[in-house]
Amino acid sequence: MNDTVMVQIPVSREAAAALQEQARREKVGKLVSNLLRPEAPVSDPLAALIAEIKAAARAEGLSDKEIDAELAAYNADRRL
Repeated sequence: MNDTVMVQIPVSREAAAALQEQARREKVGKLVSNLLRPEAPVSDPLAALIAEIKAAARAEGLSDKEIDAELAAYNADRRL
């Protein structure tokens, strides 16, 4: 990661405490950078993971409507 910048993101108190260590912050920064890679949205590993999970849920008999409702409920519970 040659071209890095500092950003602020909200995290839990536990995560903030864990991120006090420089080495851990660097690892998390690399992980976030790799997951979000805006220069390669087609190969976004996070989008691929979500698609895989959604496919598994469909295979278990859940409809897209049910999956979307579960995701909406989860997101509503975790809003800051």
